[in-house]
Amino acid sequence: MSKSTSQSGRKAKFLTASGLSVPECALPGDASPPADGPGEYPFTRGIHPGMYRDRLWTMRQYAGFSSAKATNERFRYLLERGQTGLSVAFDLPTQMGYESDHELAIAEAGKVGVAVNSLKDFEQLFDGIPLGEVSTSMTINATALPVFAMYVALCKRQDVPAERILGTVQNDILKEFVARGNYRFGVEASMRLTTDLFQFQQAVAPRFNPISVSGYHMREAGCTAIQEIAFTLGDGVAYLEAARTAGLDLGATAKRMSFFFNGHNELFEEVAKFRAARRMWARIVKERFGVEDPRAQKLRFHTQTGGSTLTSQQPLVNSARVTLQALAAVLGGTQSLHTNSYDEALSLPSEESALLALRTQQVIAHESGVADIADPLGGAPFVEKMTDDVEGAAMTLMSKVDEEFGGMVGAVAAGFVQREIHREAVRHQQGVESGDRAVVGVNQFVLPEEKPAQVFRPDPSARNEIFDGLSACREGREDQLAKESLERLAAAAQTDAPLGQEVLEAVEAYATIGEICGALETVFPLYHPPSLF
Repeated sequence: MSKSTSQSGRKAKFLTASGLSVPECALPGDASPPADGPGEYPFTRGIHPGMYRDRLWTMRQYAGFSSAKATNERFRYLLERGQTGLSVAFDLPTQMGYESDHELAIAEAGKVGVAVNSLKDFEQLFDGIPLGEVSTSMTINATALPVFAMYVALCKRQDVPAERILGTVQNDILKEFVARGNYRFGVEASMRLTTDLFQFQQAVAPRFNPISVSGYHMREAGCTAIQEIAFTLGDGVAYLEAARTAGLDLGATAKRMSFFFNGHNELFEEVAKFRAARRMWARIVKERFGVEDPRAQKLRFHTQTGGSTLTSQQPLVNSARVTLQALAAVLGGTQSLHTNSYDEALSLPSEESALLALRTQQVIAHESGVADIADPLGGAPFVEKMTDDVEGAAMTLMSKVDEEFGGMVGAVAAGFVQREIHREAVRHQQGVESGDRAVVGVNQFVLPEEKPAQVFRPDPSARNEIFDGLSACREGREDQLAKESLERLAAAAQTDAPLGQEVLEAVEAYATIGEICGALETVFPLYHPPSLF
């Protein structure tokens, strides 16, 4: 018998993953349901009056591997089978701002995402896909500005009107410093590039989301649900403060901010997390920043099911985990959803597993009935109490960050956020290893023998397309135009002027992402993380 179980075989203590107490039974007097209805401030029950009765969430499967051509084929495969939005996974060199044939990058080119070196790759990545009819999400941060400029340039070539350019770039550099590690420039320069993108987006693509403030990766690194929303909303505050310093309109900026959360296994805590985050953000925007526009107060968020919860043991069981996590996101009112494939603990998803992940969303949407009513669990005493408890704990943590560090930028610089995440990651792993935290197939219900799982491997010849495409770009462009555009970009970076237009000109001259970042590096210092141990 493990430490976590009683004589009956059940838990000795009933706590959520965040450590919140779970009562034996919740009664109507334990918590009052929120007075606001769906679509009413502070939007506890959802940001739209009818929620999914009027429009389902965007089903957006994350995809990207090897060459632009190979990824385009996967995009088309998923769109033909009912996916309603694209989500691009870029490889590590693209995210760090290096060309695929750079000595630091060549071994990683196309390995865990699609390689994008220049506008030529974007032309192939979206070949045959009308960008005025699809919303595209791009997981890109340190190089968000040049990648966004590539998307804008391609939309211009497709004659897509500015108001029809729809989608999101992640552009959340603060969480890279604490959880993901795909940074290039120092904090100050990175925050400048973030707000430059805000300003550029407002000028060229007014309906595009220039940031997706992301708690997902902090949760993947080990933080709790409470820490996830506290640190994520704290990052959101930091970006609004930076926008104010840059002279941007806070209402216009907040209205186009989006968020990105993780979906984990504890159904009720996750539903409460989404409801609490929505309520907290509405009050922050209104009370802290004085923005009265209800559209700017609404927290719009994408959810991805928890990659770190997937196991290589008994991988088909991951489909059950993904279904629970996706259901929690829908019950919590997400605007967009990605469901992980069951084989992602082993490899990139196969076509078969990616299709099953998409079908999981479609069954929830069209067969379960949960999309027929806004806030289906609203009013349930336990859910309302859990929402209050999550909000209270998250607000306490946010206040600590503000009081002790002056906000998330200071907390990141001091290493506080990193240490807190690492501490929770260790606590979680200790629980798994001791048996206090059950993981089916890992420390509970283990099979004595398992058949080796089939692993999807992209066609290795597709990597050759990456390097051939990069060579063709260099040979086919007008080098003098590219050189002059890079010189103008480097000169502009030495001033306080926003850099969006200069980056766009470099992109349209077919300067590579490595050359663009190289020009910025002549002005902006590289980031060196603090030692935390």
